[in-house]
Amino acid sequence: MDEARKKRLDDEWQNQRDKEKEEARKNEQIYHQPTFSIFLSSLSMQALIAMGKVENPMTKKMESNPEQARFLIDTLDIIKEKTKNNLDAEEATLLDDYLFNLRMMYIEGRKND
Repeated sequence: MDEARKKRLDDEWQNQRDKEKEEARKNEQIYHQPTFSIFLSSLSMQALIAMGKVENPMTKKMESNPEQARFLIDTLDIIKEKTKNNLDAEEATLLDDYLFNLRMMYIEGRKND
């Protein structure tokens, strides 16, 4: 990709984000700032939905998709490996806890298949 075009897009993105953040502040609304913890929580919630532990918000049904659940758990494991020694203690504990609990639920769920 053309570096100048990439730089221009990055600048436009930052300007748009800053504009939306300022609009939220002026309107006394919350500007949802992403964090690593929220990212992990999102992937974990998707895994719970795929295991049929949480209602799918799109279909309003409890659905089971073990392949998708396993994929998401494996994705969290990749994140753990790629972020090794780069997480603070709270983030590392959170990731370990998510992995432990999701793996345990996945194994228990597969025993019943």
